[in-house]
Amino acid sequence: MATTAELDSGDLIEVFKALGNPARLQIMQWLKDPDAHFGEYEPIADRRAVGVCVTHIQAKAGLAQSTVSSYMSTLERAGLVRPTRVGKWTHYRRDEEQLARLAQAIGTTL
Repeated sequence: MATTAELDSGDLIEVFKALGNPARLQIMQWLKDPDAHFGEYEPIADRRAVGVCVTHIQAKAGLAQSTVSSYMSTLERAGLVRPTRVGKWTHYRRDEEQLARLAQAIGTTL
């Protein structure tokens, strides 16, 4: 996704498509407070620093691994999450800076 000055309708459409799926929207809501929503899972790494392990997202969502991987890739392409590898595991956290830029762009565009 582009920076604030470069956000255009195509970028916004990509975000809205990503969030138009109820499961992806739910994942974004869970990632807003990872300790509250993933506290029952033993963290592999610091959830605030690197995010939530994709296996924990999969377990909580109750979806197939391939579905969750596809959903997380969609959220990443839309600029909503950032992946971090920890060993063999991928962790995801929200990109709060990009979400703030997105909120600003929505406020000025719509």
